[in-house]
Amino acid sequence: MEECGRKGKKESQWVYRISVGEEWEELRQKGSSLGGDLDRTTRCIHLSDLNQVKMVLNNFFARREDLYLLQIDASKLGEGLVYESADGKNYFPHFYGPERSFVPLPLDSVVKADKLVLVDGNFTCSLLD
Repeated sequence: MEECGRKGKKESQWVYRISVGEEWEELRQKGSSLGGDLDRTTRCIHLSDLNQVKMVLNNFFARREDLYLLQIDASKLGEGLVYESADGKNYFPHFYGPERSFVPLPLDSVVKADKLVLVDGNFTCSLLD
């Protein structure tokens, strides 16, 4: 994946965060989260559009059972939400915060959180059905 950097267009009302249980708990308790190691290293919160979620789950979270899918109101992220190319043709949403300051993802942007369940090797939840 390219380093976070190229500015793109906001494409959807909702973006999605695949969150491990520990991160979801931090978000609920503290009201915000800087995400995981990848997010902290690249200084942006990695998100997906709904049609990208299953691919991301299969490529990066296979067989994990402590996952939640967070539906996020893109309008609450403002100009800090940027779509960037992963491979020249797929664009993923990343959240930086104002002026790329790398601010935590705020809990008040989360509209719904749903536990992901692994059934016969496939992830499912109400947001994906």
